[in-house]
Amino acid sequence: MPHIIIEHSEDLPVLPQVLVEKIHQATFNSGLFELATIKTRAIAYTHYQLGYGKEGFIHIGAHIMQGRTIKQKQQLSEQLLDCLKIYCRESDSLSVNVHDMEHEIYRKC
Repeated sequence: MPHIIIEHSEDLPVLPQVLVEKIHQATFNSGLFELATIKTRAIAYTHYQLGYGKEGFIHIGAHIMQGRTIKQKQQLSEQLLDCLKIYCRESDSLSVNVHDMEHEIYRKC
């Protein structure tokens, strides 16, 4: 059920579709989710400003249903960040945040 949203600068050193595929697989490899339930997408930004020495950025927001332990969330966060490090430049700003979605509020059809 996780929604994995990749926000990034337009000038990625890797094709966005390749990044989506690699992050999708890394999410599955965490062992926390079934492959059929993972939804991954990317959004490119044209206008942004970064800190000194940074050429581009990638931020992943992993939205998951509540109930996972802190350790599981840390594991997912580290796994996704490790995947980013493989495909990105040292001058890119990389970040990951895991967000809990509440069962009582989340809806889909």
